[in-house]
Amino acid sequence: MTVDRSAPPPHDPAESTSLLPPLRRRRRIRRRRVFAGALGLTVLLLLATVVLVEVYTDAGFSPDGTTPAGTADTEVPRAVREGGPVIDLTGGGEVRTYGMPAKTIALTFDDGPDPRWTPKILDVLARHHAPATFFVVGSQVARHPDLTARIAREGHELGGHTFTHPDLAGLSEWRRELENSQTQLAIAHATGRATRLMRPPYSSFADALTDKDWQTVRAVGGQGYLTVLDTMDSEDWKRPGADAIVRNLTPEGDTGQIVLLHDAGGDRSQTVAALDRLIPQLQKRGYRFSTVSAAIGGRINPPAAGDAVWRGRALVRTVRVADAVLAALWILLITAGALIVISTLILFAFAWRHSRHRRGPDWSWGLPVTSPVTVVVPAYNEEKTIGPAVRSLAVSAHPGVEVLVVDDGSTDGTADAVRDLRLGNVRVVRIPNGGKAGALNAGVALSLHDLVVMVDADTVVEPDAIHRLVQPIADPRVGAVAGNVKVGNRRGLIGRWQHIEYVIGFNLDRRLYDTFGCIPTIPGALGAFRREALTGSGGLSTDTLAEDTDLTFAIHRAGWRVVYEESARAYTEAPATVRQLWRQRYRWSYSTMQSMWKHRRAVLDRGASGRFGRRGLLFIALFSVLLPLLAPLVDLMAIYGLLFLDREVTVIGWLAMLVVQVLTAVLAFRLDHEALRPLWSLPLQQIVYRQVMYVVLLHSALSALTGRRLEWQTIHRTGDLSSAPVPGR
Repeated sequence: MTVDRSAPPPHDPAESTSLLPPLRRRRRIRRRRVFAGALGLTVLLLLATVVLVEVYTDAGFSPDGTTPAGTADTEVPRAVREGGPVIDLTGGGEVRTYGMPAKTIALTFDDGPDPRWTPKILDVLARHHAPATFFVVGSQVARHPDLTARIAREGHELGGHTFTHPDLAGLSEWRRELENSQTQLAIAHATGRATRLMRPPYSSFADALTDKDWQTVRAVGGQGYLTVLDTMDSEDWKRPGADAIVRNLTPEGDTGQIVLLHDAGGDRSQTVAALDRLIPQLQKRGYRFSTVSAAIGGRINPPAAGDAVWRGRALVRTVRVADAVLAALWILLITAGALIVISTLILFAFAWRHSRHRRGPDWSWGLPVTSPVTVVVPAYNEEKTIGPAVRSLAVSAHPGVEVLVVDDGSTDGTADAVRDLRLGNVRVVRIPNGGKAGALNAGVALSLHDLVVMVDADTVVEPDAIHRLVQPIADPRVGAVAGNVKVGNRRGLIGRWQHIEYVIGFNLDRRLYDTFGCIPTIPGALGAFRREALTGSGGLSTDTLAEDTDLTFAIHRAGWRVVYEESARAYTEAPATVRQLWRQRYRWSYSTMQSMWKHRRAVLDRGASGRFGRRGLLFIALFSVLLPLLAPLVDLMAIYGLLFLDREVTVIGWLAMLVVQVLTAVLAFRLDHEALRPLWSLPLQQIVYRQVMYVVLLHSALSALTGRRLEWQTIHRTGDLSSAPVPGR
């Protein structure tokens, strides 16, 4: 046992091969950190902007006529109540109204264009040579500019019906201006023309205007538009049947009329059928059909200003991008949901099968393994935890256990704490600080036996854990064994949540990976190895920060089986604070991606390496990287649904996912013979803890994509292993 006083200070293995001067290297790391943070913030802001644009432009609205506007009408001028349906306030304080000439019908359609119903209506109008006026919703124009262009090209008139179909009376002045001006821009982009006509949503007849309606009419007139109301309402939004619609729109005398129909907002098949009957009937009675502007002697859709066209183009492209992104998010959500359902079904089926198979009367790894074992414990400043860990290993029920503690240049009393135990089967070796992988390699080189078990210095094992852990090595194909690691400090919420996560991860995920022969990680807290498998796969590497995952991949590629032994239990100290948890999971997520990238060429290899690459890496990428990255969409779209969609359906969907999580947790706890009491905190875990893990994974992915080299994250230890068995009892 020696102490090397000339040992270099602790360093980051990931930076050990860098040829850049230290200062320049640090500057590069800082730049990459800033870039990763800026990229992440930019992505989040863009997504937020896209969602806001989509929410704003989503024209999911109630049909006109379904929202009462109130009753008071003391402010409405008598000339307006008794005047025509077209109101002109563009001349300042003067009020002018216009009606339709006798025997003249202006067919008007609200809420479109709609890609399904507007073309059918246009076909009917073309068949009967009847022009009409379409009061379009700007967001729909932005989504269907070609259809809007067809309306204008076939001789019909376009009027505005706001951009998102809100009740204008409830909006501020700038919002009213925005609604109408954006509609103008959308029309300009689609047709190159403008409109002077505006029909406020939820408007009614002139003699039914209320004070609230009059405020809207005045605001529209102040913006330079003619307000177009109607004199006959088809009530097609009620879908009363084609016969009723025809009756509602059939004038009794020869008075001209502006009739209200809809070409969007729901099933308009009755409107199409009624229109095909109404037009020829009225034409036989001598009625002619006209646009609103033509009937009152105005100009139909004059050319738009030049800047309106390119500004409209920018607006339309923004809406299209928002639509595309949200559609992609829905596709990803469906993908995530499908992966969650598939993975859950696979987990249930294979985990249950795995458990029953292992418990069967005929199950055996082979002859009992009683060969001596060297337990390598790497330690760096583990004075608080090393004592209980070493004591639990020294009293192991397996015969011939040698405990080798490799003190990796600790600056505290780690080595003294081990010596003070005065255990005969425990050795301490001090080496210059070189990182965990170097300490483990040194321990393997100095071990006396061919069976090597690796245990972290903050881990306590059950008395029979080592014996149970090495039993699978009776199978000559097995090169490594993963133990069942549990959380030792479960008293707080964070510890309890990690306990749930560990039980589910080890007793379902690991059983599944075991079944498919692609366990991704032999946990550093408890894992057994053949020396032959260790040396044949190159030992532990410093190329990545995940020496355990990197080693496991290498053992797979060397042709060895890696299995899971659930009866070998160890208890480790999990992070006790959010900050410590963040640092640990950040390193885990980053290093897993790092290891997958390092071994990416395995997918092209032949033999065992190729089989693992094409099956194992794909499986791990799908369920350990892609699914966790997509999982946040479930919660994000749930929030979106609560705010902007059907809340009842959204809540039911989210609760269904929670039920799946609860059933999964119950199965995992039953398979592991754990009490179900901690599961009371599972719903809260889904709301709080899971979101933290989402951000950690996203942060790790951004770091990996930007090429940032992650430094080693040291976790503060408290020595709290209150849920672990007491060694020696």
